[in-house]
Amino acid sequence: MSQRKRLREFRAAVFTADGEALVSLLRAGPWPSHALQLIGDGLLAALGQNIEAARELAERCVTDLRERDWEGDEDLVAALLARLGAGPAPLLRSLPVDLDQLVDVLEGDAVAGGGRIDLHTGEVWPEAVFEYGIESEEEGKDKDLDDGERWLWVVSEGSRAGYRDMELFVAGVAEPDLVDRLARTLEGRGAFRRFRDELTRWPDLQDRWYVYSAERRRGRARAWLAAEGFAPAVPAADSAQKTT
Repeated sequence: MSQRKRLREFRAAVFTADGEALVSLLRAGPWPSHALQLIGDGLLAALGQNIEAARELAERCVTDLRERDWEGDEDLVAALLARLGAGPAPLLRSLPVDLDQLVDVLEGDAVAGGGRIDLHTGEVWPEAVFEYGIESEEEGKDKDLDDGERWLWVVSEGSRAGYRDMELFVAGVAEPDLVDRLARTLEGRGAFRRFRDELTRWPDLQDRWYVYSAERRRGRARAWLAAEGFAPAVPAADSAQKTT
């Protein structure tokens, strides 16, 4: 099974807050490479559900996060330690925000990008949605667009961090020939497109990049949110799961 397909199984367990399924996956085999941010979120839910073995797995996740120490890892460690009763609860407001959606806005076009987070619902909205909404006054739903207590502004930081991810990924590739080919794609304008196009020739490496990039982006979104005084809410168990 490819890393990407295995990651999908973990994502499904995490996003439905299926603690039993997540713990089963974690105990069944190797953890997906570069998926500690995702796994940590799932273990927060599993701990809240008192799933057997979740505590042991969460402690391992804390250790692995601390050893890796990527951006956002320490914020997740703090949340796990608090849930384990081994540390103080972070003074952050819980917000049901999708970190993948947040980072898409956070690292979008620095000129035309940016957006807002609805502090009532946790939904992430690109700024273009609001520009359209202001022009659609006939529906009468846009009177609170400028309510400073409802929205958390997201100023786009551009693609610099994403470019750095590519550099770090290439530096970690073991095959010298591949390193040279990938390094050349990063020279000059259009690097992101050339890099993605080159990876299509190497499916296993493409899967590794997908997992690596998603993990680093998720961590940066978490760190940004913490700096603004918020933490992603621990997902509740899926309603269908509750009734079975």
